Amino acid sequence: MEADKEIHALMRLIDDPDEDVYSTVSEKIVSLGRKIIPNLEHLWENTGNTFTQERIEFLIHSVHMRELEEEFIHWRDNNGTLLDGALLVARYHYPDLETRTVHQEIGKISKNIWLELNSYLTPIERINVFNGIFYNYYKMSGLELTYQNPDAFLINKALESKKGNAYANGILYLILCEQHDLPVHPVHIPRQFILAWFNSVITTENERTAGGADIAFFIEPATGQLYSMPDVENYLRKLQATNKYFHFNPANNREVIYNLLMELSKCYDDDKNRYKHDELIAFAKLLEPESPF
Repeated sequence: MEADKEIHALMRLIDDPDEDVYSTVSEKIVSLGRKIIPNLEHLWENTGNTFTQERIEFLIHSVHMRELEEEFIHWRDNNGTLLDGALLVARYHYPDLETRTVHQEIGKISKNIWLELNSYLTPIERINVFNGIFYNYYKMSGLELTYQNPDAFLINKALESKKGNAYANGILYLILCEQHDLPVHPVHIPRQFILAWFNSVITTENERTAGGADIAFFIEPATGQLYSMPDVENYLRKLQATNKYFHFNPANNREVIYNLLMELSKCYDDDKNRYKHDELIAFAKLLEPESPF
């Protein structure tokens, strides 16, 4: 087939010493997308040339980055779900991630929550039941928000190890709350990823005008600890953050994934991994909201 002949010709030119030739060849290879990866992997396994292997590794990574960029844009333009956005971030580190496993694990937790919740409970009682399943029965534990362990930000690794930081646990928490119609949403609290229980239902029309007046309490999602309005107001006063209208409004999915990418990029603040930092920042800029928190 003509396509096979073209691919074979491209494979033979990967180790061409002429940089202009290689540049043209690499762009063509990357443009072919994921279907070219088996050919690249086969060539890597059958060459003993370190220089060629390094070029192949770079090409495979470039194919993955191009594909992720297109998927982030599609997710952004189609108002994708929080789960899908978090899975895209996870696939930066784990390109072959089996997303079905993540869905199945979330389904198991969701079923247990459903069995225990009922609409006759007060908000505090409902969230205590939720927390009992999430943190005690399922044994999800919280990790400090640091930048030494990138896996702590990823929902697939949090589900696998039952350990995640505020972002990983918080995103799982939000996904499960949405599945059970619990009015829990992230809010724009500086230097924290904090969730809030809104007493009134948030709709498209009022989501940017709630002003925080209807928040019953706040949730720190790494551990499930609850905070009152005075607790959070005191924290904001210490930071001299006075725009309650902004801080107590719910953040949307795009803002959450934007901030997840920005925080994750801080794990690579060294010369060796600078390219990862830059790639994550580039993905974040595709989603950049007007007022990130």
